[in-house]
Amino acid sequence: MSTAKTSWPEVVGWPAAQAVTQVNTDRPDVAIEVLPSGTSVSPGFSSKRVRVFFDGTGSVEATPTVG
Repeated sequence: MSTAKTSWPEVVGWPAAQAVTQVNTDRPDVAIEVLPSGTSVSPGFSSKRVRVFFDGTGSVEATPTVG
């Protein structure tokens, strides 16, 4: 059973670049997409992707999760 981390609620409010560093430290095996909040993204789940959505100030707006 995998114990790999799948969400990062602790980075909400952090600068996006700092959040990316944390996600990459915890899960170097996933691709990280950094996107402005409200960006349209293609549907579908990917166990090798984490999306980080940031607000107008560059802070993480929602919990990044694998998918």
